[in-house]
Amino acid sequence: MNLASIPSPSTGVIELGPIPLRGYAFCIIIGVFVAVWIGNKRWVARGGKAGTVADIAVWAVPFGLVGGRLYHVITDYQLYFSDGQNWVDAFKIWEGGLGIWGAIALGAVGAWIGCRRRGIPLPAWADALAPGIAIAQAIGRWGNWFNQELYGKPTDLPWALEISEGPNRVAGTYHPTFLYESLWCIGVALLVIWADRRFKLGHGRAFALYVAAYCAGRGWIEYMRVDEAHHVLGLRLNVWTAIIVFALAVAYIVISAKLRPGREEIVEPEKDAAEAVKDAEKKDDADAADATEKDGDPLKKDTPAKDTPAKDAAPEAADKS
Repeated sequence: MNLASIPSPSTGVIELGPIPLRGYAFCIIIGVFVAVWIGNKRWVARGGKAGTVADIAVWAVPFGLVGGRLYHVITDYQLYFSDGQNWVDAFKIWEGGLGIWGAIALGAVGAWIGCRRRGIPLPAWADALAPGIAIAQAIGRWGNWFNQELYGKPTDLPWALEISEGPNRVAGTYHPTFLYESLWCIGVALLVIWADRRFKLGHGRAFALYVAAYCAGRGWIEYMRVDEAHHVLGLRLNVWTAIIVFALAVAYIVISAKLRPGREEIVEPEKDAAEAVKDAEKKDDADAADATEKDGDPLKKDTPAKDTPAKDAAPEAADKS
């Protein structure tokens, strides 16, 4: 018997009059806004323009949502295309089911399109956004709490998660793997911020550090989960994915540091060009003002002195007297 546990919400939907507010979708939306806010602050600190991160996110977010859903549907196709299942449910994203691997992969394609249109290097933009993505994941994982999904093995620990009876789940107390991953993602964000300040990470290495650190946690957290998943050589598919992506991220950090050490000096050429034009205009104005002061007023310069004859006449008057 558990003396303490984490209760689960009785429903994942809050009715606001005629509008249903789904907890899962709400967490995703809040996470996106927080990620863009953090990314914008870091981008401006790197020398970029305010609002650029949001402009590119307009491309990245839709691509990421599609990619995340595609990964989930492909890797768990039996939930939608097996006998007795309705394939239309594959489009019900608000009911849960986004794969972070697909979201990052296809979201990067959208970000590349947005960066290319603005003439911005994608690695620099990704570095600015990396901690924000981790925080967005930390917030988004609470959507799983609303849906009572993606929990771990049974446990009687004080922080066990209460799960009620429902479709494809048995009532009991389980490891709150959603909470473990949420806390891990917060740690990843803090690690990336610290490392970026300490080592001046650039050329995509801050983003690669986020990927590697997240994969390190996702591996052991995924191993604890009990939801249905495909297995390869005795391990869940997402465990293998985490191992492979971790290795690729570490390799990128090492190789990139040798090929392109340091950090980008210019992250947004458009802003630097605009500032250069403004500086040139200010310099021209200053030079024109200096020239005017040196030349003086030509009207005053050409006017003859009226007091000179009066001064010269004074001695003559004195001699006559």
